[in-house]
Amino acid sequence: MKNGGSKKFEPYRTVYGGNVRNKLQWKVLGAMALLGAGMAFTGCKSAPDLTQTQALALIQADYDHAAPQGISIMVNNDGMVQGALAKYWNRTTIYPNKYWADFKLTDEGKKVVKLPAGGDTIQWRPDSLDDKNYMYRIVTVQANHLRARDVGDISDEMVAGVDTAKGADFTEGVDLTGVPDTLQQIVHNPGNKLSAKRHADFALVNGAWTAHGIQ
Repeated sequence: MKNGGSKKFEPYRTVYGGNVRNKLQWKVLGAMALLGAGMAFTGCKSAPDLTQTQALALIQADYDHAAPQGISIMVNNDGMVQGALAKYWNRTTIYPNKYWADFKLTDEGKKVVKLPAGGDTIQWRPDSLDDKNYMYRIVTVQANHLRARDVGDISDEMVAGVDTAKGADFTEGVDLTGVPDTLQQIVHNPGNKLSAKRHADFALVNGAWTAHGIQ
């Protein structure tokens, strides 16, 4: 054909080269997208498992980190008798109504118990001679850490301020190690609670589970 016209025929590679380059670019972009998705998937690892054994260890470590504390004991009438027989306290005063009395801690008693209000005198003040519900609180001198046991099923939880959290119920109990036998008998009398159900929250921090809080 003549070349004098306003239109020109372009070489074959020029006419079809644009489509070829476009297809190639799409393939490259697709491959990069897949690569990026793969890297993102690899970088976003799932949270590690938290077993009941691990959870128990975390809770106990949290308790062990706190200061040890004496055991609070509610002493009923039978407990007062047991303590008197063990020579932990002696009755020093009996009041005209015959059911109020004061008991003073002995030197031996001061080694094993203390009074929350301070001093060394138990002021026994029941409502009547037949009052079986009256109790007086003492605290063991022996201080121990609380003990955790019986961790239940662990489940995912939503915890404020925590991106990845789990939780579990467990039993919290007192540790009677080092507590004299007589006090151990008294603490098993009615009115005392040696264990309680609690709940622990765990948070994933830098790829490792930590104890976040105990309720």
